[in-house]
Amino acid sequence: MLGVIVNIITVLIGSTIGILFRKGIPQKIANSAMVAIGLCNLCIGAQGMIQGNDTIVLIIAMVLGTMIGTAIDIDGKLNRLSDKASARFKKDGSNPVEGFITASLVFCVGSMTILGGLNAGLKGDNTLYYTKALLDLISSAMLAASLGYGVYFAAGTVLVYQSALVLLAKFVAPYLTTTMIAELNCAGSLMIFALGLNLMGVSKLKVANFLPAIVLVPVIFIIKSFIG
Repeated sequence: MLGVIVNIITVLIGSTIGILFRKGIPQKIANSAMVAIGLCNLCIGAQGMIQGNDTIVLIIAMVLGTMIGTAIDIDGKLNRLSDKASARFKKDGSNPVEGFITASLVFCVGSMTILGGLNAGLKGDNTLYYTKALLDLISSAMLAASLGYGVYFAAGTVLVYQSALVLLAKFVAPYLTTTMIAELNCAGSLMIFALGLNLMGVSKLKVANFLPAIVLVPVIFIIKSFIG
């Protein structure tokens, strides 16, 4: 768990640096930086999407996941929570939910996160998480400078997701095949791409409603393996 703790600390430190830097940036420059972050999200998303090789699993997971997310209104609940949080934080013109979801996906989507959790849980090797912590330190600073304090809350996502991977490594390792990991990355990268479009003002997609798809990908893979 040491690697997880180090990763959380670097996210908080990076976010603090980004927020402090953001306060001295004129709104016009902050807006242009947000567009740049959006472009980067498009690039990251495109790179991850091409890793997938089971389109049927992706389509089923995305469609069912979006239907579930819309039915329980994940996006609406997060926005209402954001409104309550805004009462306790000084508003800086940012969208806390957008910052939270963007940072959570950037920090948690990718094979480094999954393999790092398996290595830490099975072998006690935190090397990958230490490397990821350094990368997230830089990423969180840039994201917070552009998207505001919502990036802070992504530390909670890192805590829950990575801790679960470490603690459940022995149980999930047999199911996390290379193909499944690639498809998980593909689904997450598709959401990052959608966030990029939102940040650039091209669309107003409710990306939070897509999130159940990430949970459904391994479930569909397991069902598919039983069916043969």
